[in-house]
Amino acid sequence: MKLTRVLAGVSGVVLMGVGVSSLRDVHDLTGVLAWLGGAVVLHDGVIAPLVLLVGLVLVRGGVHGGAHGGVRGPVRGALVVAGALTVVALPVLLRPGPRANSSVLPLDYWGNWLVAVGVVAAVTALVVAGRWFWRGRRGRRRAEGAS
Repeated sequence: MKLTRVLAGVSGVVLMGVGVSSLRDVHDLTGVLAWLGGAVVLHDGVIAPLVLLVGLVLVRGGVHGGAHGGVRGPVRGALVVAGALTVVALPVLLRPGPRANSSVLPLDYWGNWLVAVGVVAAVTALVVAGRWFWRGRRGRRRAEGAS
């Protein structure tokens, strides 16, 4: 466990070094600072409160475990993955319409983002269904064994 933390920390420091070293090629840091500030505002003002609200609704709605089969964990994981996909995709999703050069950002980024988020939702649904199925089987086996 400690080795994993150390490796994660070293990897993070190395990646931060790569990021800082790539700033040498940037002549005007204003855009970078605006983007970083916007990312903080977006995370703290929109994404984090939204995830907390959904988590609260899940807990209050009773899908936190027990008879509901532990839905909260997979749904929280799916929200984190979908949020990360969205943050990574935001620059191209928010890009203005047509460009003079058609080879710049030529793909259907909105459609691809929707497919990726749909795959996350489908995998989450399969995980939840699998949990319900296996817990149901385990419950039937216990009931048969008690008879």
